[in-house]
Amino acid sequence: MRRLSPELCVGSWEPHELRSRSRRSIEHVTGAGLSKPSRNGLLVFDGDCAFCSTWVERLRAALPRYPETTPYQWADLDSLGLSLDDVKHYAWYLTPSHQYAGHLAFSALLRSQPRLSLRFAGQLIATPPFSWVAALGYRFISRYRHLLPGGTPTCALPRA
Repeated sequence: MRRLSPELCVGSWEPHELRSRSRRSIEHVTGAGLSKPSRNGLLVFDGDCAFCSTWVERLRAALPRYPETTPYQWADLDSLGLSLDDVKHYAWYLTPSHQYAGHLAFSALLRSQPRLSLRFAGQLIATPPFSWVAALGYRFISRYRHLLPGGTPTCALPRA
């Protein structure tokens, strides 16, 4: 089985190797040789981002198979093999055998679903030239997420 890239999709969780790297680049990732993600996983996202929190809840309601989720602010990043820089720039979908970041995290989440149409969409997101567009879209949303609408009940302030 061919892996995507050592920077983005790591074969095993080896925190000592990952901590020594600077911010991982997803610039040269292709979808060739993607495996179907394991059913058990963990989605790590920015819990301070209203847009991110809203979409985590929407996807939880829409997808039949959904992993555990945790905001990176609550996670033990060292034990997950992630750095603070990693989680500030990308959402991560972690399985026992792989780590997927950014648009490939969404792709892996879709590829783990029971419906063929969702698995196909996940494969498209990870296959060039669609992956190039998905990477640009993810980068744009990630950069401007603080300006995008969204919110969760935990963000609401009580009325006076």
